[in-house]
Amino acid sequence: NKEISLLIIDHYAIDINWEMKVKKHVKKMMVVDDLADRLHDCDILLDQNLYPHYEDRYVNLVPKSCKQFLGPEYVLLRDEFYSFHPSNKNCDGSVKKILVFFGGTDPTNETKKAINAFKQLNLPDIELDIVIGNTNTHKNEIESICKKHAFCSFHCQVNHIAELMYNADLAIGAGGTAAWERCFLGLPAIVITVAENQELIAQTLDQLGAIQYLGPKESVKESDIASAINEMTNNPSSLIQMSKKARMLLEGNMDKRQNLLFEILK
Repeated sequence: NKEISLLIIDHYAIDINWEMKVKKHVKKMMVVDDLADRLHDCDILLDQNLYPHYEDRYVNLVPKSCKQFLGPEYVLLRDEFYSFHPSNKNCDGSVKKILVFFGGTDPTNETKKAINAFKQLNLPDIELDIVIGNTNTHKNEIESICKKHAFCSFHCQVNHIAELMYNADLAIGAGGTAAWERCFLGLPAIVITVAENQELIAQTLDQLGAIQYLGPKESVKESDIASAINEMTNNPSSLIQMSKKARMLLEGNMDKRQNLLFEILK
């Protein structure tokens, strides 16, 4: 049988037992993980998330020979993000455009919650870019809300999210991959987590001053979001600081990404 040159595993249900059986047919095995809750038999491990003591999470979970690529500097962003250089953007702390994006599905309609929160405030000079995915079951409702309000622009299933983030001054959204996309572009964010595995990362980012974390979706009310928007739009210096701190987390991303790709391909 022909040997597989590289196998990449990204699945929470797979561990050392399956990997050991497959390894003899594979030249190189890479695991993508962020739970650090099980043993792996692999050559490369990628965990691009930020947790307390993230450098030590896999010490006893992978072979000593395994090359570990840990932390947000190794985050794998889509190529569109590398077309935008955050250093070219002048963040003066003023807010003219807010990006609202809670991922592709947003089953609990956090998007509507954010729009309603904004409507509580009298901010006529600010526009909202509302982004949803095609699979969003509230798509028609969100679109009709946007049509009723001149300050809302509706975007569905876009392939230019990097451009929308680059042009925004503030974001309201979830954790997950979008958190790192925002950090890369230095976009300050009000964050509401929509899954349990986003919570610890959001708490850590909040403690570092890179986002303002309001809590999990169940505990966040429209009034909480309205207060956060009000606070941020009235405090330019804190927005400037948040933008800088977010960018610093992914400062070496382009070089570190190249190192990871080199290790995978060699």
